[in-house]
Amino acid sequence: MAPHGEASAEDLVVEVEKQRPISTILIIIAMQAEAMPLVNKFQLQEEPHSAFPKGIPWVRYHGIYKDLHINIVWPGKDPALGVDSVGTISASLITYAGIQALQPDLIINAGTAGGFKAKGASVGDVFLISDIAFHDRRIPIPVFDLYGVCLRQAYTTSNLLKELNLKVGKLSTGDSLDMSPQDEDSIIANDAVVKDMEGAAVAYVADLLKVPAIFVKAVTDIVDGDKPTSEEFLQNLAAVTAALDQSVTQVVEFINGKCLSEL
Repeated sequence: MAPHGEASAEDLVVEVEKQRPISTILIIIAMQAEAMPLVNKFQLQEEPHSAFPKGIPWVRYHGIYKDLHINIVWPGKDPALGVDSVGTISASLITYAGIQALQPDLIINAGTAGGFKAKGASVGDVFLISDIAFHDRRIPIPVFDLYGVCLRQAYTTSNLLKELNLKVGKLSTGDSLDMSPQDEDSIIANDAVVKDMEGAAVAYVADLLKVPAIFVKAVTDIVDGDKPTSEEFLQNLAAVTAALDQSVTQVVEFINGKCLSEL
């Protein structure tokens, strides 16, 4: 252990890493509809010989944009049902595999989310997330309850916030599109402005493997509104994905040529 007041070797390594220009970013996205506009925007190519295990449907697109090596990964389609492999299990697996295979300097988890009008969210709003937690891992035992919530903070990006016109809010994650009364109580306790089905899983793995992560979420539906969530989500997906694409592009443009300490 380093003497009091002196930085440890690990701390010094972290500081050196923060001063190195960001070279490789990993953008983790849950759905093909959310991924493809960015794939086209940055002219990325699908990697047919992926570093992921053979037979797994995960998809990686990659390319070079200015000074950045950009990788977009999404979990692909469920082999049996043919739908996007959404949810925390797929998100955690592809985050772990993506970090191991690609060694990114920074993770961006981009996607759509439900918003709460009581907290000031509207359809089309794009949020840069400050804090992330789960709302459906209820373990009512001391300390285990905190483990279940699994509160994490996104990487601090004060300069990015000054540059871009994004709202800031807290994110709550669960594996259901709808919201049970128990989920609602947990979401309120998490002080969440938006809810999704991936973010906290990405945050957990990124924190475990010590990779900085930021989260950009665009609101497709108002959870505490008067329209059915599934109906409003599908109705707004295309338009909101366009807003998400624009915001993520701005984030990538800002990141280009900078180091972590400049975010």
